[in-house]
Amino acid sequence: MTDTHAMFTGSIPENYDRYLGPALFEPYACDLARRLSVQEGMRVLEVACGTGIVTRHLRDRLPAGARFVATDLNHPMIDYARRKLAGKRGVEWQPADACVLPFPDGSFDALVCQFGLMFVPDKKAALKETRRVLVGGGTFLFNVWDSLERNTFGKVAHETIASFFPKDPPTFYQVPFGLHQTDVLKDLLALAGFEDVRIEPVSLLGQSPSARDLARGLVEGNPVGNAIRERGGVEITEVVEAVARVVAREFGDRPVRMPLHAFVVTARAGA
Repeated sequence: MTDTHAMFTGSIPENYDRYLGPALFEPYACDLARRLSVQEGMRVLEVACGTGIVTRHLRDRLPAGARFVATDLNHPMIDYARRKLAGKRGVEWQPADACVLPFPDGSFDALVCQFGLMFVPDKKAALKETRRVLVGGGTFLFNVWDSLERNTFGKVAHETIASFFPKDPPTFYQVPFGLHQTDVLKDLLALAGFEDVRIEPVSLLGQSPSARDLARGLVEGNPVGNAIRERGGVEITEVVEAVARVVAREFGDRPVRMPLHAFVVTARAGA
C-alpha cells in the first residue's frame, strides 16, 4: 500500500500526537477500547496504531496473559509510539501493510483499527486480509469518521487551506472523511466474509487548549502540510494562523470545544 495521503513521516508523528491526539483521537480511543470483549489468553492485533493512542488503552484493558501486536504502515509513527509507550509491557510492535499482513491465517481473536481504513487505497484487499488473520467468529472492531460536512473542524480546515491554492488545492481532507456511507461499509464487510455487522453513530466532544494548537495539528499533523510546502508560494505559518482564526470563530478559543462525529463498526468473522 503506497499513497501520499497515508504517509505520516518527518515531524508529522509528533505534531499529530501533540496537537490532534488529545483533541480528536483520545475521546474515540477510550470509546473503542472499552467495546472490546476481553478474556485471558486472547490474541489481539491493532492495525494503523499510529502514535499509540488506542494502543495504550487496549493494553490497559487486556489481561496480562493476552498477546497484543500493534502495527502501522509508517515506520516513523510506530517508532514514535514505541518510544512513547516504552514503559508499557506486553506490546509487540511491528511495521505492517494492512493489505499484506505478515501473519498466518487465524492468528488473532480480535483486530482493532482506529480511523485507519479510510487511508487504505485497496479496501477490499485490506478487509480480506483482516478476515484471513482472524479466527472464525473473531471480532473486527474499528471506527471511521462521518462526512466532512458533519465534522466542521475538518471542513473549515479543508476550505481554509484550499483558499490559498485556488488552482490546485490539497485534497488530503477528502480522504479521512471519505468512508462514511454505511451501506458501502456493509457491502465491503460482507464481501470480505464478515457477518453480524453493527454500525453505530457516535458523537463526542473534542477539546483543544487553543485554536492555534488545533490549527497546528490540522495543518502540520498530517500530510497536508507537506502538500502545502510542495506547492510553494505561501508560508506554512500563514496557513496555520488562517486556520486558527476560523477555528476560534467556529468553536471558541482557550479552550476550543467542538463536536466530533464518527461511526463505530463491529463485525464477526464468518466461519
